[in-house]
Amino acid sequence: MDKDMQEVLKKAEVLIEALPYIQKFNRKIIVVKYGGSAMESEEFQKNVIKDVTLLKLVGFKPIIVHGGGKAISKWVGKVGKEAEFVNGLRVTDAETMEIAEMVLSRVNKCLVRMVQELGVKAIGICGKDSGLLKAKKKLSDGKDIGFVGEVEKVDPKILYDLLDNDYLPIIAPVGMDENFDTYNINADDAACAIAKAVHADKLAFLTDIEGVYRDINDPSSFISRLTCSQAEELIASGTIGGGMLPKLNNCTDAVKEGVHSVHILDGRIPHCLLLEVYTNKGVGTMFIPDDEEME
Repeated sequence: MDKDMQEVLKKAEVLIEALPYIQKFNRKIIVVKYGGSAMESEEFQKNVIKDVTLLKLVGFKPIIVHGGGKAISKWVGKVGKEAEFVNGLRVTDAETMEIAEMVLSRVNKCLVRMVQELGVKAIGICGKDSGLLKAKKKLSDGKDIGFVGEVEKVDPKILYDLLDNDYLPIIAPVGMDENFDTYNINADDAACAIAKAVHADKLAFLTDIEGVYRDINDPSSFISRLTCSQAEELIASGTIGGGMLPKLNNCTDAVKEGVHSVHILDGRIPHCLLLEVYTNKGVGTMFIPDDEEME
């Protein structure tokens, strides 16, 4: 058998491996939280957008929730302000909120353009549209840090309308409170709340790390599959810290609230979403309900 034929057969094997997953997830909703270093280069962006677009074309109903923290910090610096953080949360006065909303809107429409270049209809919205995300002020250890919000309620009707009409929704994590004041919301928290509200089958966090390790300094301690109970034991052990801790809490919370599986992936790995969803081994860490441990 010549080399060209072997390459063709390898491609066929990949497609056959993907077939049961394509059938299983047909018409299911997947929420993809996109941010971090995976947004920093056009190459990374195109890889992620190609993955999400392909998911849609083979039957999934994807929703993208994106961040923009590093871009916001850059533009805050351009107007002569210094980015200030308290416990990992950006101190957001009225001027910073205005900058954040403008930057997130720009990121949003860039992603819309990239999806539509691939022949899929996309609509960019934020949590203010149709009352999607109702927010309330978020305090940091009791301290007021400005227009930083947490999700109080999600009204998913606009998302169902868009999905039913074959659009791919792309959401900037900005919401309003009961007084119609605007708040910047952590994109992880927004994605988690939206996934629960639309009863998503999957929630995928594209991050700057490969997944969860028992010991971050030991590559052999990588964990590809975690039940909620196992994740809670890991959190209680104190070995997980920094920005991974709230992410793990979001993952377990989403699974307990009905999201079938949650995935932490390195968004810098080309086509990580496709590899995680459509191959037997996957490339990240998957969180599942306790009753699926023995499956």
